[in-house]
Amino acid sequence: MSTLMQPLKIAILAMGGEGGGVLADWLVDLGEHNGWIAQTTSVPGVAQRTGATIYYVELYPLAQATADGGQPVLALMPLPGDVDVVLASELMEAGRAVQRGLVTPQRTTLIASTHRVYAISEKIAMGEGRVDSNELIAHAARAAKTFLHFDMAQAAAQSGSMISAVLFGALSASGVLPFSRAQFEATIARGGISVISSLLAFGSAYAPRDAAPAAAALAAPQPRDPQVTALLARVSAEFPAAAQPVLIEGVRRMLDYQDPAYAALYLDRMLPVRALPCDGGSLLLRDTARYLALWMSYEDTIRVADLKTRASRFARVQAEVGVKADQQLAIREFMHPRVEEICDTLPAGLGRWLAQPNWAHRLVARFAQKGRVVSTSSTGGFLLLYGLSSLRRWRRATLRYQLETARIEQWLKEIATAAAINPALGVEVAQCQRLVKGYGDTHSRGLANYTTLMAAVQRAGPRLAAAALRELRDAALADEYGKQLQTALRRHTLV
Repeated sequence: MSTLMQPLKIAILAMGGEGGGVLADWLVDLGEHNGWIAQTTSVPGVAQRTGATIYYVELYPLAQATADGGQPVLALMPLPGDVDVVLASELMEAGRAVQRGLVTPQRTTLIASTHRVYAISEKIAMGEGRVDSNELIAHAARAAKTFLHFDMAQAAAQSGSMISAVLFGALSASGVLPFSRAQFEATIARGGISVISSLLAFGSAYAPRDAAPAAAALAAPQPRDPQVTALLARVSAEFPAAAQPVLIEGVRRMLDYQDPAYAALYLDRMLPVRALPCDGGSLLLRDTARYLALWMSYEDTIRVADLKTRASRFARVQAEVGVKADQQLAIREFMHPRVEEICDTLPAGLGRWLAQPNWAHRLVARFAQKGRVVSTSSTGGFLLLYGLSSLRRWRRATLRYQLETARIEQWLKEIATAAAINPALGVEVAQCQRLVKGYGDTHSRGLANYTTLMAAVQRAGPRLAAAALRELRDAALADEYGKQLQTALRRHTLV
């Protein structure tokens, strides 16, 4: 059995712009300035958050190499089961490291940030595609010998630095490397770039943190507008306490989307649901309140333009890309409104006429064949979308509003009919609204699946079980083109 000393092996998983290369360079500098031989390599990942760059560092004491009479042979890539420390800049990257076998319970210290940057696969899912963060944390804790984790992105933002500096501080605080805090900090100082903010971020990793901080209690809203006060009073007086948080959020969403009268309509539509059978619980009321709020705030062209021209959006994008005071930010949007969206935005009568196969429809369709790039950070582009968003006050007169109103009212009737048969079936019908989302082609495909599913519910009538409808809905969510839904419908003889 070999008695040769093994190098310290450190793998870093970081996304672009997070300073993973800087962190690897710091580790090399830390080792070399303190009597160690160091080597680093990297393998770039792919863009758009489908992967991350892996930086790999090996450290070997120079004194030991001299005593051995030669130079150590250091590896270029980490091997499963042969890594001492894994640093992950995001929780999913920690999960990827575990999946690759880089983290082992006998050896590896895993240090990771608990914030999430959602993967493309999570974002494009028609249903709830997000990986559960608590499950990721629990799985990582089981896989590692030691697991250190907290929201390092927040700590970095508060310090005005990069997450790499917080990871460097967490590595120092872990005590897993044979270097002092002063040696770590001297490494940052030698870098000579953003030293003060980097040291602040480094030090934040030493701040005491609760392992499981208690959730902050939600403060009761204190509106100044009398109309909003009246709406909240209605929620309190007319609905059970268990459903009130969802209803209050629904009211807030309606106010943001339209106006107090629209929020009142939301509560009016919820009153009949309150009286439906619910198996002694309030799940039907809560789910209907949630999905009704989502449906009533459908994404028409007016809503999209509104969201893209908000000051809060520009501030968020500036913060995400780290715009400096002496820099300018340009935002270019690719937009492709189809003739259907143009018809939907017009007054109902005009929109229905334009939607017919006539000369005007063909002319507009030719104009809408190609997408357009709109610079919302320019005066012209901003005013174009801002003018479109100002049509919000006339939204109730549009064709889209009439169409969505009819769909919503029919959906509420289906919920009432199903709940009268079986409260659990009513809940499943309410959750079918999840199929209707987005705008453009995404909305069209989701609506087509929803229409197919509701037709099957009507054909099946009382014989349809709640579990069967749940299976059909999951099939529709798994495939936006409806192929899996058709297969499931045939299996249940509902075609």
